[in-house]
Amino acid sequence: MNEHITVLVVEDEPHIRRVLEYNLKLDGFEVYLAEDGSSGLKLAREKNPDVILLDWLMPKMDGLQVLKELKADPCMKYIPVFMLTAKGMLNDVTQALEVGADGYITKPFNPMQLGKTIKDKLEKCTKTKKS
Repeated sequence: MNEHITVLVVEDEPHIRRVLEYNLKLDGFEVYLAEDGSSGLKLAREKNPDVILLDWLMPKMDGLQVLKELKADPCMKYIPVFMLTAKGMLNDVTQALEVGADGYITKPFNPMQLGKTIKDKLEKCTKTKKS
């Protein structure tokens, strides 16, 4: 069902990247991995994924900076970006949504449910953009 959906995971923690990759592939997604913000931006430009899972807390370039660059780029601003982060305070969520995040998934998350969550959020984004 998800064979044609590509997901770019931008996450600096290797074990979390592996868990995400494993579970997303199990759900039929094609997965690209980036270990930091700058390589995430590079991969986003090269692969033009259907959705991006973006960690907030990363060294050098944090997820909010990456999000700002993605949303400022005419070729990438329409890619749905879901923040995947331990920053779960209301003001954090609000800040990410104001910058352009399409959704917010807080850690810890259920890796078994992640594929369904992405699919549901993608459907909601598609409906919202069509109306």
